[in-house]
Amino acid sequence: MSFLGIDLGTSGLRALLVDEGGRPIGSAEAHYEVAHPHSGWSEQDPADWIAALQSAARQLKDRHPEFAALRGIGVAGHMHGATLLDDADRVLRPCILWNDTRSHAEAAALDAQPPFRALSGNIVFPGFTAPKLAWVAAHEPEVYGKIAKVLLPAAYLNLWLTGEHVSDMSDASGTAWLDVAARDWSPELLAAGSMRADQMPRLVEGSAPAGQLRADLAAEWGLSQPVVVAGGAGDNAAAACGIGAMAEGQGFVSLGTSGVLLAARDGFRPAPETALHSFCHAVPDRWYQMGVMLSATDSMNWLGRITGAKPAELAAAVEGPLQAPGPVRFLPYLSGERTPHNDPKIRGSLTGLAAATGREDLTRAVMEGVAFGLRDSFEALRATGAELPELMAIGGGARSRYWLQVIATVLDITLALPADGEFGAALGAARLGMLAAGAGRPEDVMSTPAIGNRIVPVAESRAAFDNAYRAWRATYPAIRAIQ
Repeated sequence: MSFLGIDLGTSGLRALLVDEGGRPIGSAEAHYEVAHPHSGWSEQDPADWIAALQSAARQLKDRHPEFAALRGIGVAGHMHGATLLDDADRVLRPCILWNDTRSHAEAAALDAQPPFRALSGNIVFPGFTAPKLAWVAAHEPEVYGKIAKVLLPAAYLNLWLTGEHVSDMSDASGTAWLDVAARDWSPELLAAGSMRADQMPRLVEGSAPAGQLRADLAAEWGLSQPVVVAGGAGDNAAAACGIGAMAEGQGFVSLGTSGVLLAARDGFRPAPETALHSFCHAVPDRWYQMGVMLSATDSMNWLGRITGAKPAELAAAVEGPLQAPGPVRFLPYLSGERTPHNDPKIRGSLTGLAAATGREDLTRAVMEGVAFGLRDSFEALRATGAELPELMAIGGGARSRYWLQVIATVLDITLALPADGEFGAALGAARLGMLAAGAGRPEDVMSTPAIGNRIVPVAESRAAFDNAYRAWRATYPAIRAIQ
């Protein structure tokens, strides 16, 4: 038997094929673009996701004969995106993505209504799904009037795979329509957002069956046995499944396009005043909390664009012993910020520049600024009672040992690096597919990976980074006042 995990990312799709023991067989990728028609807008054509999935499936089918023994599929996707369908399941407009901030006024209006924080356990952020629909109602009424279903990106792939409108609770937690404690759509929140229950997909746990792979698609892929499609997960819940972060005391820091600091929780402990996200996990009776910054590796991508260097080149140039924080300070708010500010309008800044400032100074400043942003989330998590003896480090930015050394020292916590390169959202999605197909128990399937290395804080640098963090924090109100 084999199982397929699909990670629908912001810039590309990754498909991972694993065997019955959850061991990787092979992977494939396909990429697509994000459109920014106006400042603060971020959109994607769902047809590009389907084309990417078809391309990845063909690659795996052609390269790995084990693909023919496929029995389960799980889909993880970038959260919050509004994929709007008519009554014939036709896409009405490009999907409005998680990092789109056009609906900041609508988000503030919804957040001012007491039921939203009380029932969803979260601030209504501009990136969430509910304010996107309020924006569409106000600015594109002809589209709004045709909406029969609202699907998140992962749920749209589930629809294409199974013909079923179905989502899981972890992904639905980021809509602002879910009663996160009850793990169900809230009639009160839907009504407050001028939406109807029949416009929502059916909800299942991420590890439960959502449907079966369509017969015509199974035939096209050369599959002769039934294939179960799991409920799946939002990308960060799937990443937690991939590294086995399921219980209190387990968590990770992810350096991807956005930066995430996640802690698994044994119960629902909302703290919306901190701007933390409190969401359902992808398995029953579990939740998680996370702090989110919108520009992590995206900050390095930006620096690479303006300096004419690839992000990997920038990172390689500063490798070596940890250096004390420099005078240049970077606020990584290139697309606004969530935790802890909930400020879609704030933008980034570089201060402390001098004639002698060079590219390596800027690189270290960007790395330090992102690390300080993650500390904001870490302090918020600790305030809720989360205790994390160490954090797993994942994401593309985790390839930089220097950056990890900065983060470990700023947070004063050990970072563990998985020994195997296959982990994270694609593996977590595959594990959900295994569970939905009955190929194991959650406590066995959701195992933690072997650790290849640990990055410990540099004790002698702690005081310097603490002082730099306090100075960095003081920069925010000053910059906010002049923007």
